[in-house]
Amino acid sequence: MEEKDCDMTSGPGDPATVARHSPSTRHDPVVQTESILGFPVTRMPLDACLEQILSWSEDLAKSHYFVCANPHSLMVAEGDAGFRRAILDADLIVPDGVGISWASRLLGGSIRDRVTGTDLFMAINRALSGLPTGRCFFLGATPDTLERIRMEMEKQFPGIHVVGWYAPPFSARFDHEENERILRAIKEARPHVLWVGLTAPKQEKWIHEHRHRLDVPIIGPIGAVFDFFSGRVHRSSPFFQRLGLEWLPRLIRNPRRLWRRTVISAPRFLWKVACQRFFLFRGHIKGR
Repeated sequence: MEEKDCDMTSGPGDPATVARHSPSTRHDPVVQTESILGFPVTRMPLDACLEQILSWSEDLAKSHYFVCANPHSLMVAEGDAGFRRAILDADLIVPDGVGISWASRLLGGSIRDRVTGTDLFMAINRALSGLPTGRCFFLGATPDTLERIRMEMEKQFPGIHVVGWYAPPFSARFDHEENERILRAIKEARPHVLWVGLTAPKQEKWIHEHRHRLDVPIIGPIGAVFDFFSGRVHRSSPFFQRLGLEWLPRLIRNPRRLWRRTVISAPRFLWKVACQRFFLFRGHIKGR
């Protein structure tokens, strides 16, 4: 899509804003969403998102997954059809980046708080600790990082049973043999939760491609959380998190890796959101 094009997708006040129901059980909470550039991002707070995700563990016949949305990921998805499909097909899209909440405000929506991958990782582990469903598998990173995660899980969540982990080779795409080894390792471990740390968009696309063979009720692509939880990378302080500037210390520490999302993706995202706001406003004026 050319940069000059504007997204004319519906916004929070438009009839296209939807309430989605997860098919897992009749007790599932309603997933209230609003459109951010055509993506149905949940407006639920962390506790409601947690309730929704935990309900998936009752449906062993289907693999469910959530996606953490931020401005950079939505801009990448604009030019990557497979990534876009993986996000749209997710059972839950949470507002991970502060830019999502800013966009919601501009569009007249009600998303105010971030729901980050770290938030969900910690909350899900706390909720499942000591339960039969507290069985998890880690896919991604290096053997050293996975060993650090295993030891940290024993310290913080002794009631969670880490039933397996797999450090795949670093490559843009796994070949058939590697995929089969990964799927076999997960199947043999029989986890209830699969944590995937392959970085976006690879992790979301891999989950989307193989979800029907995974037989895992809860799947979470959480990328950088592997590094945060293992202690290899320090998360920005709560001070910066509260200000919505968690990205700033990370950019300063690693400018070569993160400059693109700040210098290119963020301005493009703001432009697209402004276009969506303009067309919403124009539509309301015509409707009077």
